Amino acid sequence: VATPDVKSIDEVAAFLNVPEEQTIKTLFYIADGELVAALLVGNDQLNEVKLKNHLGADFFDVASEEEVANVVQAGFGSLGPVGLPENIKIIADRKVQDVRNAVVGANEDGYHLTGVNPGRDFTAEYVDIREVREGEISPDGQGVLNFARGIEIGHIFKLGTRYSASMGADVLDENGRAVPIIMGCYGIGVSRLLSAVMEQHARLFVNKTPKGEYRYAWGINFPKELAPFDVHLITVNVKDEEAQALTEKLEASLMGAGYEVLTDDRNERVGVKFSDSDLIGLPIRITVGKKAADGIVEVKIKATGDTIEVHADNVLETLEILSKK
Repeated sequence: VATPDVKSIDEVAAFLNVPEEQTIKTLFYIADGELVAALLVGNDQLNEVKLKNHLGADFFDVASEEEVANVVQAGFGSLGPVGLPENIKIIADRKVQDVRNAVVGANEDGYHLTGVNPGRDFTAEYVDIREVREGEISPDGQGVLNFARGIEIGHIFKLGTRYSASMGADVLDENGRAVPIIMGCYGIGVSRLLSAVMEQHARLFVNKTPKGEYRYAWGINFPKELAPFDVHLITVNVKDEEAQALTEKLEASLMGAGYEVLTDDRNERVGVKFSDSDLIGLPIRITVGKKAADGIVEVKIKATGDTIEVHADNVLETLEILSKK
């Protein structure tokens, strides 16, 4: 069937007045130097990782139009599985084998074939190579697939025998023959892990106003296991000698008890200090302010935003209680 200037699945389906599910598209890849055809139904998308893993290829990439033209005399948009040279491996998604009277490229520019049936008009190896779609039934049939964002913090790679073969790293198989070791490796992104922790522990404050809803994320909340310091100790007025003396006393007491302390005794406005503290996100903030003369300080729990006033002599006991919650 002549299909002039019709290349995409949407265009083919509209031009021939058939549903997308009745079309089969053909994609070409280079796997370890060999041309491979991948077949999908309609607008299904190829999962390249699935195909690469199935082929066990070390080198895997999309074939260029020039590479395809060396064996098929047609450009992209008119490619199909019927009549391909026998040396081209055809891998089809499992959904393809259920399509009847399909529309495929005719391997001739500007033409498509209709009434094509898998098994009769072409043979292929059927494998799960498509991208799943949200809302589809799960593989075990027990639910529906939902998509959610994730944070990749590590990799596990199967290296196969690529390196062991070149290094002569062999073992004996069950028949006593030397075979290369199948190698694997893993990696953990330390900096990415930190950013993931920061994102997951960011505290979100919601402020509703008559004009709408505004959201403010006030820094992160380091879990105590990863916090660079345990306590953020802030002096409100560094010119207040009693406050400064109490700050130094608290710092020595906390450090003597094994706490890592970040002390902010800059000659800076208190608003700046509090803002920096919120951004840094240490688990506990202790503020030495106007009640320093009475030995009273404010303890703030960063994760919840709760604050309590305690006597400086009871700070260690208070932190011990908070650590158990």
